[in-house]
Amino acid sequence: MQISEIRAAIAAAASAVVMPTGVGKLTCTGYLPDSIYEPHFYVGEYDQEYDRTYGGVDRVEFTCLVLVGRADDLSCQKILDGLLSRGGPSSLKVAIEAVRGAPGQKALGGLAHDLRVIRVQAYRWYEHDGTKYVGAELVVEVIGDGA
Repeated sequence: MQISEIRAAIAAAASAVVMPTGVGKLTCTGYLPDSIYEPHFYVGEYDQEYDRTYGGVDRVEFTCLVLVGRADDLSCQKILDGLLSRGGPSSLKVAIEAVRGAPGQKALGGLAHDLRVIRVQAYRWYEHDGTKYVGAELVVEVIGDGA
């Protein structure tokens, strides 16, 4: 698997979410940016397990972060809750898993065998480049050829 290409493909998939009226478009990057324009999603750190099968299939867990502004405590958390929901037009899970491919096809346009959003964690206040945001982590599991 080509990690940089997979990170970019996950970010591109996340950009398909539909934000509520009056909220700016979700900006998405496949890397940890120096500065962000909220709301923002990025693919951060990852853990990789090599050779999960004898055929050389690797498993990678990407920790993605979504950060929302803090105009007021309640409204920003409602926006974040929509992004973290299991379904709906603003669901990151739905947007990211839409690139899984049809049965028998590879995910992420051929970059991996499969992917899924496996959990949300660390719902809290984050500081990025001196500014505080409410946010959470999404963990995306990707399985693919280790070659």
